Amino acid sequence: MLSLPLEIEYISYKGISIIFKSRNQKKIKLIYIKYFQNEYPERAQPLANEEVEPQILELAQQAAALKQLKKGANETTKTLNRGIAELVIIAADTTPLEIVLHLPLLCEDKNVPYVFVKSKVDLGRMCGTSRNVVACSVIKDKNSRINQNITYLKDLCERLQINQEA
Repeated sequence: MLSLPLEIEYISYKGISIIFKSRNQKKIKLIYIKYFQNEYPERAQPLANEEVEPQILELAQQAAALKQLKKGANETTKTLNRGIAELVIIAADTTPLEIVLHLPLLCEDKNVPYVFVKSKVDLGRMCGTSRNVVACSVIKDKNSRINQNITYLKDLCERLQINQEA
């Protein structure tokens, strides 16, 4: 049986750590890691809203099925440098966020639209892996059947970037 909280160790945007005392006076540390609603780093912009995010994740799933998706920050960087990336998707809950913050700069240099989604777990599932994915890029293919979806979502992402700058 746990008593009332003894102390709160830390509170961050990522979660809360609370220390309790048990019956035999041992300290038990419980870490609650739960993202608070709309609490993502300010640097993770533009963040996809609730209407756009499912469409972006669906596109990632379709691109993965067609072998038109590169997963991970390193692979995404390679596709940007080679000029074959059409759209870059980055997870906003990446820790530390600095491992993916070079991607927006590269995207702006190469004129490739990018967007942040809320969860690296969801992004990993839609990319067809059982692991978390912090970034992925949809690559070009002239004869792909998802080109219309890519064009539509590229326009949406560009509008999100414009709204974020304004």
